[in-house]
Amino acid sequence: ICVIAYITAIKMPTLHRHEEEKFFVNAEGRKESVPSIHDPPTKELSVVVPSYNEEERLPLMMDEALDYLEKRQKRDPSFTYEVIVVDDGSKDQTTKVAMKYCKKYGSDKVRVLSLVKNRGKGGAVRMGVFSSRGKKILMADADGATKFADIEKVEEGLKSLQPWPSQMAISCGSRAHLEKDSIAKRSYFRTLLMYGFHFLVWFLCVKEIRDTQCGFKLLTREAALRTFSTLHIERWAFDVELLYIAQRLSIPIAEVAVNWTEIEGSKLVPFWSWLQMGRDLLFIRLRYMTGAWQLETRKCN
Repeated sequence: ICVIAYITAIKMPTLHRHEEEKFFVNAEGRKESVPSIHDPPTKELSVVVPSYNEEERLPLMMDEALDYLEKRQKRDPSFTYEVIVVDDGSKDQTTKVAMKYCKKYGSDKVRVLSLVKNRGKGGAVRMGVFSSRGKKILMADADGATKFADIEKVEEGLKSLQPWPSQMAISCGSRAHLEKDSIAKRSYFRTLLMYGFHFLVWFLCVKEIRDTQCGFKLLTREAALRTFSTLHIERWAFDVELLYIAQRLSIPIAEVAVNWTEIEGSKLVPFWSWLQMGRDLLFIRLRYMTGAWQLETRKCN
């Protein structure tokens, strides 16, 4: 298995942008070059929302997020933000729906980055992160399963880690405290899959974080640059590799309980997605262990 993991490993996945991905369309319909995470930050917060066929679920999330962000900015004018919706090659009207918010709030606050083809959730988040302007970067799912106001909880988690070594720290929203309730609603088979996945995560990759898969994570700009430029996996297990990289780099990580509600319309196919993630977890460990994957920082072109 080690030999297979090593031979089949893509040493460094391409971070190349298609020409169409080097621009976003502003509220007036004109193309503007996307910024780079290598540039100095000009916003307090960037919110990256990976979206694949989310025309139905995205509006609820965007309404809640922007309502919170606007109210916070009114309370504190020094607070600045941007929301980056990354359309991951959707086949529906996701981009059109997101552009309505761009036109309503302006392209300085809401930006839509449309990817030429589907990269997977991890790939979409990375493209959004690399196009962000914030001192802090929040990953938030398009389904709005986590209450957006809980960003204050993950911000407190980030503060609790200070002083940040090399300005790097990560705060993860967590649903671990809701595990007993979720088990009561799940089938025995899905519960077995869940426990099996948690065991593999703990045994192979990440021992200190109970819930690696909650899509509500806050990173300092420096931590986002360092981890996402090293990331290899672009689909469901990318969260695990992200935290595995952070642990290998001794980046401090906080885990904070957040409110969470299961929203219908998940893209996760229970058996096959778990099987794919199990394979990815094994390969994460083996490929870093054998040196097939390295902790290198690369620049997106």
